[in-house]
Amino acid sequence: MRSLFVLALALASAAFAQRPVTNIEGSVARVTIDRAGGSIVRFEFKDQALNPLRWNSDGAGTSPRSMAHFLCLDRWGQPSEAELKNGMPFHGEATRVMWKEDRAAGGLATLSAALPMAGFAVSRTARVHEREALLMVTERVTNQNKLGRPYNMVQHPTIGPPFLDASVVVDSNARRGFMQSSPLPNPEEPSVFWPQALKDGQPVNLRHLTNDPMPNVVSFVVEDEIGWVTAANASKGLLIGYLWRTSEYPWLNIWRHVDNNGAPLARGLEFGTTGLHQPFGVLLKKGGIFGRRIVAWLEPGETHTRSYVSFLCKIPSGFTGVEKVSYDGSRIVIKPRGGKDIVLNSGAVLP
Repeated sequence: MRSLFVLALALASAAFAQRPVTNIEGSVARVTIDRAGGSIVRFEFKDQALNPLRWNSDGAGTSPRSMAHFLCLDRWGQPSEAELKNGMPFHGEATRVMWKEDRAAGGLATLSAALPMAGFAVSRTARVHEREALLMVTERVTNQNKLGRPYNMVQHPTIGPPFLDASVVVDSNARRGFMQSSPLPNPEEPSVFWPQALKDGQPVNLRHLTNDPMPNVVSFVVEDEIGWVTAANASKGLLIGYLWRTSEYPWLNIWRHVDNNGAPLARGLEFGTTGLHQPFGVLLKKGGIFGRRIVAWLEPGETHTRSYVSFLCKIPSGFTGVEKVSYDGSRIVIKPRGGKDIVLNSGAVLP
């Protein structure tokens, strides 16, 4: 068993080595960013080597593509038919271009990319905490066009096997939501409340994924000042979570996917500026849902800045999920559904 584990680590390292990557680390955790698309493809404890972030979209070799935790920019979802014919990809260009490593040393890296069709420039600062398993990311998007334009920006963390299995539990402080499969022009009818969704009128608990991924995508607003989402695998002793300001990212979008044998293959824990998976023409006509905007606007020369924190925790075998995550400016506290709080001495990690 030990030899198989070592072989798996070697294969994973070889896969990273074949692509242009940026590596940063603290004393506790390490992170790998794939510059062919800008995806965060590894976040793990240095003494555990279990990476929850696993997803690899279609592509080959070193071509830019969406992987693991990727950035959807300048849109979330499909372009219009006319935009598609002109070459605009699904989820925008951010994962289809090469990112430049501007700086990388120790636990800090800065990267940047240009999105030629959107006319945007994006830069990212990523920092790994020295003493805790924390990744702090700040991204800046600048409109380089001569005219203002609509856009969206959605973080797309994707967990997969071997971390993801049928025992993984997802928790969040999401509130009211709707199924993306519901018809336009009012997909928010009927609405649901986290963690419930509906399939054929019957309730589905989105905390779990076994062999049925439907409803495939469900979107929720987060009403608290700080949004959070966690995924925990007690049998593997690991939890991954995200923390962000809802003034920057008001929506949480949950995507679920299984393989050909019905086993869990991917769970997207996506937080961003929109909760409607449609082209801009539809978004602008709709305007908003549940009193929240579903499209952002960027004036020429204007820059928008958004940040988030990702964290890892080691958890006991009896861990049943998360009741609450709080942040007071110096600590992140994870309150389990029973048991002792997990405290991360983060310092100030959200602007």
